[in-house]
Amino acid sequence: MAHRSTLTEIARRCGVHPSTVSRALAEDPRGVGAATVERIRRVADEVGYSRNRAAAALKTGRSNVIGVLVPRLTDFVLARIYEGCESAAASCGFTTVVTSSDDNRATRMDRVDRFLASQVDGLIICDSRFEDDEVARRLEREGVPYVLANRRSVGQISVTLDDHRGGAAVGEHFYGLGHSQIGVVAGWDYASTCIDRVAGLLSVLHEREIDVPTAQILHGGVDAETGFSATTELLERNRNISAIFAVNDFSAIGAMGAARAAGRTPGADLSIVGFNDIPLAARLPIPLTSVRSDMNLMGSRAVEVLLARMHGRAVDQGETIDPVLIERESSRFSAAY
Repeated sequence: MAHRSTLTEIARRCGVHPSTVSRALAEDPRGVGAATVERIRRVADEVGYSRNRAAAALKTGRSNVIGVLVPRLTDFVLARIYEGCESAAASCGFTTVVTSSDDNRATRMDRVDRFLASQVDGLIICDSRFEDDEVARRLEREGVPYVLANRRSVGQISVTLDDHRGGAAVGEHFYGLGHSQIGVVAGWDYASTCIDRVAGLLSVLHEREIDVPTAQILHGGVDAETGFSATTELLERNRNISAIFAVNDFSAIGAMGAARAAGRTPGADLSIVGFNDIPLAARLPIPLTSVRSDMNLMGSRAVEVLLARMHGRAVDQGETIDPVLIERESSRFSAAY
């Protein structure tokens, strides 16, 4: 049987009582001198000692675990948000656990059930619905600390990108290039990311007296397949469309494929802009103009806000991170000339 390090062994090596070791390894090593705490923790690391998390939770009422709920694990943007959560949590002595819901209402509740059964200390919700999110309402009702990230929901505490501002930047970009015939691959109608990005675009165009007909705003998914099919339909509905905004980069990549299939060339006779500026965007045969977002920062800030809530501190209801439009070849076509 493999040798298991114990408090007694650490105490023997450090020449202190086991109870001193226990206090020194606690989150708040009250009553133990700083030098002693440092020595005990160093020896604990050397012998590979790990506190029994379940026993600690029973004693302190805390598990030091944060649950993170995302719509899907395969999405690059969500992976970056989670990396930010994980890093920030680890720096504060917490572990993160992630699971996905596939944006399914029943699955969302099931995953929350599992988190709560595991006695997580708090939750970061990345798949919220824009209006009246049922998961947020449940957590509020049950007194579980939580923060929304990635997407916002009306009346809820969240850390998101300023998606409206990002969409507005695209509107300014199109206006500066002289575009008046614009198509939108709008994504989901229940996600604030999609809703706000489209609203930002339309608000700027409306101010410039440019109308985008409802028939030229197509909702659906945010993958390359949807981008391809939606753009194909947009170009069939109006052959005069000279610019397309897709609410994320994967749908924009699909839009570029549909443009080529329709005999159009992004950057030469059609402007296409995506959102999130994933690394692939700059490496495409025709580099994609996109709105850059710091998703890693979003994840770390979500953890910081959650910890503040867990400690009863006041937090802003809606914290946003600024986006930046990165111009590349895909949107260089100007309809003004």
